Order: sequence, then C-alpha cells, then structure tokens
Amino acid sequence: MNTIRAFTLTALAVILAGCQTNPPPKQQECPVVEALVCPVYEVVQCPEPKVVETVITQCEAQPQIQVAKVAKIAEPQKYTSIGGIEWAFIEPGNVTLEARIDTGAETSSIHAQDIQLIEKDGKRWVRFSLTHPETNVKIPLERRLHRRILVKQTADIVEDRRYVVRMWVTLGESRTWLDVSLSDREGFEFPLLLGRNMLMDTFVVDISQRHTLPKPVPGREVQ
Repeated sequence: MNTIRAFTLTALAVILAGCQTNPPPKQQECPVVEALVCPVYEVVQCPEPKVVETVITQCEAQPQIQVAKVAKIAEPQKYTSIGGIEWAFIEPGNVTLEARIDTGAETSSIHAQDIQLIEKDGKRWVRFSLTHPETNVKIPLERRLHRRILVKQTADIVEDRRYVVRMWVTLGESRTWLDVSLSDREGFEFPLLLGRNMLMDTFVVDISQRHTLPKPVPGREVQ
C-alpha cells in the first residue's frame, strides 16, 4: 500500500515538473510604422503687373438720325365690286344686254335663237341670232365653234347640249375674250348670264346692289 502511494506521488511530481519546464507562448507584436514627414515649400509671391501704357477710350456721341415720315400710298384695289345685275356690251353684234351675275355658274351663257351647226372651209361654225332688247330685231351672227358642253338641269333632270363660241364681253372698263354658251333663255328674266369664267380674278359680287357700273362704251367689233 505504501509502495503504491509512493509511486503515485512520484508520478505526480514528474508531471508537475514537466509543466513548469514548458514556457508559455509569446504574444505576437505589431510592426512599428515610421511616420511620414511632408516637405515644407516656401510661399512664392507673383510679381505685380507692370503698366506699359495707359489707354483712355472715349466714345463719340452719335448724331441723331431724323426719319422723315413718308405718306402711305394706297394700294390699288385688285377687284372691282359689281352688283348682282349689270349692263354688258356684246361683240360681235354690238348690243348692250342686261346681265345676271351668277357666281355659281362656271360658263357664261347668252340667249340665242335659230342655232345651227354649219361647215365653212372644212371647219365647224355656229349660225345663230341675238335679239336686240329695245327693238326685238334679230341680229344674225356666225361664230367659229369652240367646244360643246353638257349642262344638266337638276330640277327636271334634263341634259342640255350647248355650243360654245367666243365673243368679246365688256363689263364696266373690263373687256374680256370669253367663252359663251348658246342657249334658249326665253323663260329667263335676263338674256345674259355671266359666270365664273368672266368674274374670276377681276370682280367681287355684292348681290344686294344693281347697276353699279355705267353702261359700257361700244368698242371695235372683233370677228
């Protein structure tokens, strides 16, 4: 028993002696960093600018410009104002007729009688008569056929084929070489109708007025 205790004490003494002989681990130290020192520069002052020459600028007073007032010239009226009913002079025939101005009609039309298509020198002509408004005397005429047109009467759906000739029509101071269709206007109040081909770029119509232009002066007859 004593032997076992002695052995145990001896072993314990050896273990304790071994623990004391092993040194504890050393702690790891951080490296020392040297501080950076910034260089010091001297403050350099820029030299003052040198005045080479003093220039004095002086503005001259501008003279006042006087603008003369110019009287405004009135522009000539582009269109002639006419009424719904005017006098027109027809050539050839040299007859003055009372005309109805109709902006809705494309082609002008005149009352003609005894209309016949004839041939002269291999060309087609139209023979017809105009009626003098004061004496009711027939004025026989022959004009070269210019073209034919088809007019549709919407009231009774009747198609009217008309011959178109060219005549001089004078309205006020305007004398126009005009396409005029020949038709029977016996049932109309006015023997002559002037449409857009007479009015365009020349007249403006005020239907509330009548006979705003004087009766045209007869000109020379053109065949």
